[in-house]
Amino acid sequence: MELESLLEFIQNKNILVTGATGFLAKIFVEKILRVQPNVNKLYLLLRAPDTKTATQRLHNEIIGKDLFRVLREKWGARMNSIVSAKLTLVPGDISKEDLGLQDSDLREEILSQVDVIVNLAATTNFDERYDVAIGLNTMGAKYVLSFAKLCVKLKVLVHVSTAYVWGEKEGLLLEHPCLMGQSLNGTPGLDIETEIRIANEEVRRLRSEHASEAAITLALKDFGLKRASVYGWPNTYVFTKAMGEMLIGELRGNLPVVILRPTIITSTYKEPFPGWVEGIRTIDSVAVGYGKGKLTFFLCDVDAIVDIVPADMVVNAIIAAMAAHANEPGEVIYQVGSSVSNPITYNDLHDYGFRYFTRKPWINKDGKPVTVKKVTVMSSMDSFRRYMTLRYLLFLKGLELVNMAFCQYFEGTYTDLNRKIKFVMRLVELYRPYLFFKGVFDDMNTEKLRMAVKETTTEADMFYFDPKIIDWEDYFMNIHIVGVVKYVFK
Repeated sequence: MELESLLEFIQNKNILVTGATGFLAKIFVEKILRVQPNVNKLYLLLRAPDTKTATQRLHNEIIGKDLFRVLREKWGARMNSIVSAKLTLVPGDISKEDLGLQDSDLREEILSQVDVIVNLAATTNFDERYDVAIGLNTMGAKYVLSFAKLCVKLKVLVHVSTAYVWGEKEGLLLEHPCLMGQSLNGTPGLDIETEIRIANEEVRRLRSEHASEAAITLALKDFGLKRASVYGWPNTYVFTKAMGEMLIGELRGNLPVVILRPTIITSTYKEPFPGWVEGIRTIDSVAVGYGKGKLTFFLCDVDAIVDIVPADMVVNAIIAAMAAHANEPGEVIYQVGSSVSNPITYNDLHDYGFRYFTRKPWINKDGKPVTVKKVTVMSSMDSFRRYMTLRYLLFLKGLELVNMAFCQYFEGTYTDLNRKIKFVMRLVELYRPYLFFKGVFDDMNTEKLRMAVKETTTEADMFYFDPKIIDWEDYFMNIHIVGVVKYVFK
C-alpha cells in the first residue's frame, strides 16, 4: 500500500460528514480545518427542521465547544468568516431516504461536488428503542450508501461502525465482514427486512393498545434486546450496527468503501489538546461514580483486557483510510483499538482511578473532599446477584410486606427503591458482556495502514494512530481522568 500526502489529498476536497454534532464528528471537523484550511468545503449533515435550527446547533454544539479553542486562537476575528466559507449546514436525517434532504438545490450541489462521505451518524445507546436503532444504525447505513452511489465525483465512503459487532465472541477477532444473514450463534433466519417489519408491527400494536409513550419506549427497548439475543448479539446497538454493515457489504457494488471499527473511544490523546471528552462515555460513567464516592463495588473480570482508543487516533485513522482507498473499488475493514498491540486491564483502570482520586479528591457540593477507597470487585454474575440479594433484595421484600401491613404507607419508598434496583440490574445486564470480554481485536489491516503512512508520507507525526505510543498510566493519570473531571463531572 502506497500513500501520497494526506494533506494534499484533503486539499480542495468536498467532504460530507453525517452525525456532525457527535463526539467523533466534531473532532474530525476540527482536525480537517486546523491541518488543512484549504479543504474546499465540509458539508455537515445534522438533524434539524430548518437552516435556522441547524445554525443554532452548529454554534452551540460544534464550534462553540472548547474543542475549537485552538482554532479560535489561531484565526481570531477571522473565525466566523472562515467557518461560513468552509462549513455548509445540511439539515437532514439519515434514517430517511435521500437522507431526509428538503433543499433540492443543496441536494444537487452535494451530489455533484462531494468527493468523500464519512458516515458518523448513529445511536450508540446500548438500550435504545429497537425502531430507533434500526432506523439510524441499520437503515441509516443503507440510505447513506444509496446517496453515495448518486454522488458523481465520490472517491470513497467511510462508514464508522464498532469493533463490538463481534458480540461476545472470544479469542482473536479478525477484520472480516459481517455477512448478510449470518448470526453470531448459528441461529438461521436472520433477515433484515423481517426485523424492520416486526419492529414496525410492534410499534403499531402498542399504539393500538393506547400504551403511553413511556410504556412504548420501555417495551421497544426490551424488544430490541430480545431480537438481538435471538441471533447472538448482547444488545440492540451492536446488533443494529452489524446489520448496517451487512447491508453495505451486500449493496455497495463497485463503490470504494471503508468500514472502520473503533473499540471503546476515550478522550483525545494529543490533539487539538490532550483530554477533551464530551458526555459520559462507556468507561467514564464508572470514573464519575467512583470519584464522587457513589461506587462501592464493581463487577468485572479484573484481568480482562479493556480495549480503548483515544478519539484523535480514530479520527487520524479515518483520514488515512480516506486517502488510502480513494477510487479503489471494493470494501476494506479496519479495526482500530489497542488490545493486541498495547493491552490494558480493568485492574489497571481500578488502580489508576484509586491513585488519581486519592491524590486529587473530588470536592462535593458542600465543599468537602470525597474520600475514595478500593472498591469491592465481584468477579462473576453469581457473586453480584448474591450481593444484591443480601444487600437490597431481602430488604426490598421486607419493605413490601411492611408496606402491605401499613396500608401502603411506605409505597413511595418501596417504589423508589424497587425502581433503582431494577435500573442497576438492567445496566449490569447491558454492560456484562464487556466487563467479562474475552476477545482481542485483530488490527493487521490497520497496522498496514499505519506503516503506509509512516513509510510513504512525511506526515506520520500529524496523523498518528499507533496505540503502542501510549503510556497508559500517564494517559489516565495526567490526561483522561483530568479531562473527565473537567468536562464530564457536574
